[in-house]
Amino acid sequence: MQTAGRAELMGLALDRATMEEALVRCLAWCEGPRRTHTVVTVNASHVSLARRDPELRAACRAGDLVLADGMPVVWTARLLGSALPERVSGCDLMPRLLAEAGHRSLRVYLLGARPDVVSDLAARSVRAHPGLVLAGFRDGYFSPADHAAIVEEIRRAEPHLLFVGMPSPFKETWCERHRARLAVPVVAGVGGTFDVLAGRVRRAPPWMQRSGLEWSWRLLMEPRRMWRRYLATNSEFLWLAAREVVRRRATPAEGPAGEAGGAP
Repeated sequence: MQTAGRAELMGLALDRATMEEALVRCLAWCEGPRRTHTVVTVNASHVSLARRDPELRAACRAGDLVLADGMPVVWTARLLGSALPERVSGCDLMPRLLAEAGHRSLRVYLLGARPDVVSDLAARSVRAHPGLVLAGFRDGYFSPADHAAIVEEIRRAEPHLLFVGMPSPFKETWCERHRARLAVPVVAGVGGTFDVLAGRVRRAPPWMQRSGLEWSWRLLMEPRRMWRRYLATNSEFLWLAAREVVRRRATPAEGPAGEAGGAP
């Protein structure tokens, strides 16, 4: 697919899109033909995992809208000369899309999280956005044998927006694997956003989000679930980013004649 307007970051390509631009694109897809468009939100963990998971890397690169979900990703892209305008997280994008679904009477399907969490989120979404049409919801506890039936259930429900609140790399690879059959205009993988919007997990204060410290808050809130991701893959990302910055700065720029430095 075309990567014009994208920034390359250690094997992945991210759209140079603001929150408002992301919303406009998603809503335009909702109003268009029923062809699946995937929205991928990339954080430091994705960058690390994608280096050794070819299917995840392919799913991220195939995304129709690939957004920087994490200040470390935004900062690293800038250091590498591929500036991104801002962070656009799934936890911020999903409520904006739910609000628009209420205004435009769009159909929404929720897939993921525990049964009580997704049920509460469905009820909260309908209460908060009366015009929203709940096309269906299902928890994220299912086996590979259930995949085909779930895809058919979603397809028959004909949602405009499908939110997948499941861990990586499963959500990205599952969405990419089934995109053609789903025929949902916007399929967005939003990870743990279901728990936040359902009121099960408190989000970090805004100053921590802006400072790139939201990971430490999530680690504090859910240490057993998050420690491996933040102490392993995020540490790996920092090392990879530092190595890439040093490599870029140590490599002489090519001049117009293709020679290092460009001067005789």
